[in-house]
Amino acid sequence: MTLARKLLAALTLIPASSAWSEATHYPLTLMNCGREIHIDTAPKRTVTIGQSATETLYALGLDNRVVGTSVWFTPVLPEFQEANADIERLADNDPSFEGVVNRRPGLVAAQYEWHVGPTGSVATRDQFQDLGIDTYIMPADCDTKDNATGGDGTRTAAFSTESVYKSIHELAAIFDVNDAGDKLIDELKEREGNAISRAESLSLPDDLSAVFWFSSPDDSSDPYVAGRLGAPGYMMDKLGIQNVIQSNEEWPTVGWETIARADPDIIVIATMDRRRYAADSAETKRDFLRNDPVAQEMSAVKNGHIIEMDAHAMSATMRTVYGLETLVEALSIQSFDR
Repeated sequence: MTLARKLLAALTLIPASSAWSEATHYPLTLMNCGREIHIDTAPKRTVTIGQSATETLYALGLDNRVVGTSVWFTPVLPEFQEANADIERLADNDPSFEGVVNRRPGLVAAQYEWHVGPTGSVATRDQFQDLGIDTYIMPADCDTKDNATGGDGTRTAAFSTESVYKSIHELAAIFDVNDAGDKLIDELKEREGNAISRAESLSLPDDLSAVFWFSSPDDSSDPYVAGRLGAPGYMMDKLGIQNVIQSNEEWPTVGWETIARADPDIIVIATMDRRRYAADSAETKRDFLRNDPVAQEMSAVKNGHIIEMDAHAMSATMRTVYGLETLVEALSIQSFDR
C-alpha cells in the first residue's frame, strides 16, 4: 500500500485492511469443504443451520438476509438480540429438510458438515443443489478435520482461528460486504492478541493442566471432553496449558477414572441452554464433580478451579476468541501453589 493510502486510511479512522476492499465480482467461485461452489449473485434469502453461521452473518450486518435459523446451544449474543427476535427459528436442534426448503433460501449456511455433508442429517449438498440452493459450510469444521471418521470428527492438524477468519472473509465476499468482513476480522484479531498478551503477564505455572468437559448423556456415561487439536486445544496452547486429553478426536468420550489419574489443575465446564443430554446443565456438572467418589478427589475440584465457559466458545467458532478471554479472566483471579 502506498504512503498516501496509508495516511488516508489513518485520517479516516478506518483500518487500512478494510479501507480498500474491492467489490465482489460475480459469479464467485470458492472451494468449500472439498466442493467447488459457484455464487451467481449475493443471496437475498439465507437459512442458517448452526449458531456460528447465524452469528457470523449477524456480525456482518446481514440479519436482513437471514430468513430462518436452527441449531442453537446458547442465547444469541446480546448485540444481536433485537435482530434475532424477528427471524424465525426453525428448530433448536436439527431442522427438517422441508422446513429449510420452505423458507425458499438461495443459500444454506451450515456450521457442521454432518448437517449438509455426504451423509447430511438435514440433507446432502446435492439435494439442496438439485433445488437450485447453494450451500456453504464453515471451514473451521472441515479445514484440518476429517468428518468421515464418525462422531464429531477427527482433527488432522490443530485448529487455528485463521479458519474462522477465512469463513468471515468468504461469507463477506459471497454477500459483497467485504469492508464489513475486514473490519470484523480486525476486531477479533485485536481481541485475540490482547487476551494472549494478558495471559503472558499472569506468570502461570509451566506445568498447568486442564480438561474441557462439554457434556455427558447421563451420570453413568463417560463425558464428552475436548481433544487436543480442537478449539479448546487452541486456547490451552496459546496460554501454555497442557490438555490431559491427548486424543485427536474433536470430542472423545473418556472415563472419569482416566481423567482423575491425570489430575488436571483446571476443569472447564460448558454452559448452555440446550438440554439434549443430562449434563448439558452447568449445575448438573458441578453436582457430579462435588459428589462422584472419583471426580471429587481431583485437585481441580478440591481447589475450586472449575471455570464455566459458553459452550459455543468451545466449538471452532467466532466465539472461541471470547472463550479465550473468559479463560484468561478466570485464571487471573485464581492461585496455583506449587
